[in-house]
Amino acid sequence: MIRVNQIKLPVDQPQDLKTAIAKKINTDDFELRRIVKQSIDARDKSDLRYIYAVDITSPAEKKILQSKVNHNDVMLTNDKEYRFPFSNDSNTEDRPIIIGAGPAGYFAALYLARAGFSPVLYERGKKVDARTKDVECFWDGETISANSNVSFGEGGAGTFSDGKLNTGIKDREGRISAVVRDFISFGAPEEIAYLAKPHIGTDELKTVLHNMRKEILTLGGEIHFNSRLTNICSENREISYTIEARSTKTGIVSSFSDRTRALVLAIGHSARDTFAMLDRQGIPMEQKAFAMGLRIEHPAELINKGQYGDSDAASLLPAADYKMTYHSKSGRSVYSFCMCPGGYVVNASSGEEQAVVNGMSYHARDAVNSNAAIVASVTPDDFLREGYGSYGVLAGVEYQKAYEKRAFLLGQGAIPVQRLEDYINRQTTARFSSVIPNIKGKYQTAPLYSLLPEELSASIVEGIEDYDRKLRGFNLPDAVLSGVETRTSSPVRILRDDHLMSAVRGLFPCGEGAGYAGGITSAAVDGIKVAEAVANFLRF
Repeated sequence: MIRVNQIKLPVDQPQDLKTAIAKKINTDDFELRRIVKQSIDARDKSDLRYIYAVDITSPAEKKILQSKVNHNDVMLTNDKEYRFPFSNDSNTEDRPIIIGAGPAGYFAALYLARAGFSPVLYERGKKVDARTKDVECFWDGETISANSNVSFGEGGAGTFSDGKLNTGIKDREGRISAVVRDFISFGAPEEIAYLAKPHIGTDELKTVLHNMRKEILTLGGEIHFNSRLTNICSENREISYTIEARSTKTGIVSSFSDRTRALVLAIGHSARDTFAMLDRQGIPMEQKAFAMGLRIEHPAELINKGQYGDSDAASLLPAADYKMTYHSKSGRSVYSFCMCPGGYVVNASSGEEQAVVNGMSYHARDAVNSNAAIVASVTPDDFLREGYGSYGVLAGVEYQKAYEKRAFLLGQGAIPVQRLEDYINRQTTARFSSVIPNIKGKYQTAPLYSLLPEELSASIVEGIEDYDRKLRGFNLPDAVLSGVETRTSSPVRILRDDHLMSAVRGLFPCGEGAGYAGGITSAAVDGIKVAEAVANFLRF
């Protein structure tokens, strides 16, 4: 197959893609096989363009490749299509156990089920529909459900997010493409296969989860919701585990224990009780740096204009995103995280006396505001300096908890918010003006400037002011800040070896909570990799 890059089409002058390809390769004797990538070139605001990469086949292949076309734009390609390398040929009856139904756990379960290993998955939260009801009730002011919230339940934390699929991980085996193909087969929009910055949206993700669950069950897997892991230990080359299950009909809680040769820990970055249990059991873990900061909201129109300009063509483009990076005077990395064009800030707390924010968008990305977290790096040195060293490997967990409780108290139980200008000048926000908070959950004006450590806060302000030079209007006085954003990544790493196994034989740490992923796609890919390791392990 031939890949043709850098095919440029004006946004406001629709042109047949095949015609543009023919012009690029000097022949119309070809077949368009697929669009590989579609991106937006907005460097010249007066000439907005789509840029395509496509794969074609042609009987004139040799002639095309030898033509005067720049060979950086026209080349042979043979993308590798991923194939799971193992199957249960030995008919082993050992069923792998998977803890957690986020993208890492679900993809591990899916590929093990396809390979004939009949996995059993336990998820502490509820199915996505029941979970959504619990989350919406919490946002309306009801008491939070400890195991069914924005962090826990079918789909993991990514269910209530923008559903971004872009990732920076390297992938020579084709696993990323496999993940995308699976998402499309389960109901995600086909455009995610070629958009430069694909996303699904929280509304579309729910359909995907329904269909993914159905396939795992059809292939012989089991999925048990309302089932929380409470203990594991190694016994006679097996892992003994205990599950606390809550009946959906009676609410009665019961526990049972069992054994397995292989257990996958895909627990998510907020499973603090599980981290504590693993620490008590001596499972090797280490502290891990993460980032912490605030959400910032701007009018989506301002971000669109800053990125695209104000031409008629700009109105034809989707809600604009941005990516911010900055190195502060104090040496901290400052960057935008989980940017949500046309989205919402959400109360992402997972327990009582917490105020945690995250971002969420529906597929249409048509809400009035756009938001992103502006966060600064936090390291184990910070944990030690602020007095959390005695917590050992869990110091980062306690650090997060402390600032989430401070935010809760600051907002009097709601999400604390403040205008950017007032935050910088350390003044009270009396009222909002051109930007009204677009938040799922209750919020309250508060002196947010008193929340973060001074050095961290100063670094974030520096970053915002720096980005205003790149995206005009970013330092908008009326922009709304909310806090606190702490769940950017796991505060611990559960150690594993080259075989993706813990020092405890048969225990496979997996995904974002274990410290090996950051986002939906990378977590899903790690789930597939761990499924390979488990399948290989169970063959012997």
